[in-house]
Amino acid sequence: MPSQIQFNMKVIAFYLLTFTFSLNCVAQPAQLDVIAAMERANNRFIQKYPDPGVPTFVKKERPSNLWTRGVYFEGLMELVKVECQTGREMYETYRSYINNWGEAHEWTPRNGVTTRDADDYCCGQAYLDMGHAGPTEQCMDHLIACRNVPQTQGNGSSEGSFGDWTWIDAIQMGLPVLTKMSRMQRLRGDADWARYAEQGWQMYRASRDSIAGGLFNRKHGLWWRDKDFVPPFTTPNGKQCYWSRGNGWVYAALVRAMETLPQDPHYNDYLKDYLQMTKALLKRRQADGYWYVSLDDPQDFGGKELTGTALFIYGMAWGVRAGVLPANKFCPIIYETWNNMVKDCLHADGALGYVQGTGKEPKDAQPVTYDKEPDFDDYGLGCFLLCGTEVYKLLNR
Repeated sequence: MPSQIQFNMKVIAFYLLTFTFSLNCVAQPAQLDVIAAMERANNRFIQKYPDPGVPTFVKKERPSNLWTRGVYFEGLMELVKVECQTGREMYETYRSYINNWGEAHEWTPRNGVTTRDADDYCCGQAYLDMGHAGPTEQCMDHLIACRNVPQTQGNGSSEGSFGDWTWIDAIQMGLPVLTKMSRMQRLRGDADWARYAEQGWQMYRASRDSIAGGLFNRKHGLWWRDKDFVPPFTTPNGKQCYWSRGNGWVYAALVRAMETLPQDPHYNDYLKDYLQMTKALLKRRQADGYWYVSLDDPQDFGGKELTGTALFIYGMAWGVRAGVLPANKFCPIIYETWNNMVKDCLHADGALGYVQGTGKEPKDAQPVTYDKEPDFDDYGLGCFLLCGTEVYKLLNR
């Protein structure tokens, strides 16, 4: 007769085997299918907007280097890198599209080199990746010079530039620009290369710990979007309001900063926050494989939403590839969610459904549906391309 301990061990082994088998049953997407999905979505966009320098018009005219296009070109830049490595025929078309966009704006941030609004210099991420640093470098130098200069216009701080990121979206728009600047200076042999990364860290830390008492709730591992959403504010059901895409912006910014500059003196600080967010996000993934717009209150405009979901999967795929997240735990989540987004959100013509329009909280731009086109159709595609390229690289590791 086997002992009770032996029996229990066999039961545990059975459940572990069953759990592992269930994970392995998740269909791993084919690399070419991942590329094809991204190309389908992107080809629709560039056919719709053949001249990337033409201003956008949503209620009013805006130059096409605004933040929404900046996010799109972040994603397209990552796709171009993949296309270059694999010799895909669309590489030259996509790269020329980015180049035409940058040239149309003379590789300059929206509103010029003295802007302190992160929405304006988000475009600098793609500019730097394309090798055009001049105006973005001037803009970042101005930001550093304004450490003690109050901001009187736009979204900036009433204090110095360390406090400019008063809303968490700004972390994604700005932090990667500063880390890319430090990387460039390091490669140039500049002994003071870390000054840009330090500026980024001080701005990030102010958002995390100081602005409105700190926008990062360490207890929950999630972020309030800005001062308007810290307690006592709650959702209609009395929950904390953690907006999905807002948290996605921060999560993506941490990834882009760490990937760009592993030598950053604050790399481990970013990694610690990234891992804490990852733990929190895992708990809030819904049964259908998506993250809803209100992370702690799935009844608050619940249902599928692509942008937050794509940013979270982007971050998790990078984490596995970088060796900071376990593959056996996260790959099934990553692959299942990617498959779901392609199946549920990607139209036959390349349009993307379930994209929440611009705003800052769950109730904005509702309802979010398969057929409703958001006010801006660029940043959602950028999120999708960021996600898809990381899934592709994960499959190729």
